[in-house]
Amino acid sequence: MAEQQLGVLKALDVAKTQLYHFTAIVIAGMGFFTDAYDLFCVSLVTKLLGRLYYFNPASEKPGSLPPHVAAAVNGVALCGTLAGQLFFGWLGDKLGRKKVYGITLIMMIVCSVASGLSFGNKAKGVMTTLCFFRFWLGFGIGGDYPLSATIMSEYANKKTRGAFIAAVFAMQGVGILAGGFVALAVSSIFDKKFPAPIYSVDRALSTPPQADYIWRIIVMFGALPAALTYYWRMKMPETARYTALVAKNIKQATQDMSKVLQVELEMEERAENIVQDPRLNYGLLSKEFARRHGLPLLGCTSTWFLLDIAFYSQNLFQKDIFSAIGWIPKAATMNGIHEVFMIARAQTLIALCSTVPGYWFTVAFIDIMGRFAIQLMGFFMMTVFMFAIAFPYNHWIKPDNRIGFVVMYSLTFFFANFGPNATTFIVPAEIFPARLRSTCHGISAATGKAGAIVGAFGFLYAAQPQDKTKTDAGYPPGIGVKNSLIMLGVINFIGMLFTFLVPEPKGKSLEELSGETEVEK
Repeated sequence: MAEQQLGVLKALDVAKTQLYHFTAIVIAGMGFFTDAYDLFCVSLVTKLLGRLYYFNPASEKPGSLPPHVAAAVNGVALCGTLAGQLFFGWLGDKLGRKKVYGITLIMMIVCSVASGLSFGNKAKGVMTTLCFFRFWLGFGIGGDYPLSATIMSEYANKKTRGAFIAAVFAMQGVGILAGGFVALAVSSIFDKKFPAPIYSVDRALSTPPQADYIWRIIVMFGALPAALTYYWRMKMPETARYTALVAKNIKQATQDMSKVLQVELEMEERAENIVQDPRLNYGLLSKEFARRHGLPLLGCTSTWFLLDIAFYSQNLFQKDIFSAIGWIPKAATMNGIHEVFMIARAQTLIALCSTVPGYWFTVAFIDIMGRFAIQLMGFFMMTVFMFAIAFPYNHWIKPDNRIGFVVMYSLTFFFANFGPNATTFIVPAEIFPARLRSTCHGISAATGKAGAIVGAFGFLYAAQPQDKTKTDAGYPPGIGVKNSLIMLGVINFIGMLFTFLVPEPKGKSLEELSGETEVEK
């Protein structure tokens, strides 16, 4: 067997970094910015939703979302995302990356706005509306995962491909940070405009009715960045790899990339032989796919699944962990608006000091260290820091040691993002054939979201105190925060072991990795 790569694809692989690369990063990255903002902003306002819609004047504690409602509000978007990753991943290989890319963006814009509206003003109507539209918002977000990764990998040159895909994914950190800043700004404005007493002084007035606008504004703001990039997303040409290897229109691929690269590319002879080779047209469920790509797919799906259990548990329930160690004051000592501010401040500090730097460390080092080394190191360090928090947990919750706790907790985020959270997104976009690339990335991402759902629903119950008298209203006793953190450490360790199934794509062309351009000598 000899390898012969199409000239147009070789031109992409060796192209110098230029403006179109950065344009693609911004266009794909703004989708990811929106994804992260929309998925994580809800954790900033769940406490406020409890105060507004589940207020009980007889209770010494402010209202909180009942367990099934809290689980639905936190988890329903993740369920939508899982479904969207599978559906749009498959559709991206059938219809092309560009067509499907526009559909997902429109869904995200419409559902972001609709999530902040509600049918009626009673708890049941508001929560039902929020959950319904957050499911479909998640469905659109799900499509963005395989498509953004695939488009960026197919546009990039092989020397800096890892950094380009990582830069798209790094916009997730910026989206999380933006959620915190928006919540800080909105809650500050409302706090000044509508001052309210703390809950222990006046239960009814501690959450002014105007606070209902706060969560709506925060949730709806996610539509703005998505709307701003729609025009540019529709102007991008289809990727050359899809046009040449899947649609088998080499002439069109050559013309498109001549414009993008601003060089004259010529159609080469024997091009048809390469893309028409029947031995390279095996399907996803074939023995040939299992032989060539079965173990790498298992490696991608298992590591993403295990990572997301830990990552989403930490991210969605930061506020509960901060409350448990006393970093956020007790709810009864704040009014509803100030509580949003305090949660947003804690989350923004974590994002600023650890989450965002972690992403950009990956961008800087991924094409030097390689994907495998970064993923292995990330899982290992997450395991170490999780155990370092969990085993002496009673030491960390003492008032004098809280800063130490926050530093250690931040380091687990840093090594998640300078580690498997980035690499599990990057590798599936590089190692599978073009006609199955979006589908396989969608399968890997959906398995990750299954882990996120386990984390979101499981941690909510598991982290409850073992003492029945100390649990949140409506929750059964759990295993406590300490044991939950130990469990997450074990999960990270297992993720480290499954990393050995994942190949190293550094410095290789996509066709070399997938074996797509093999032809007879």
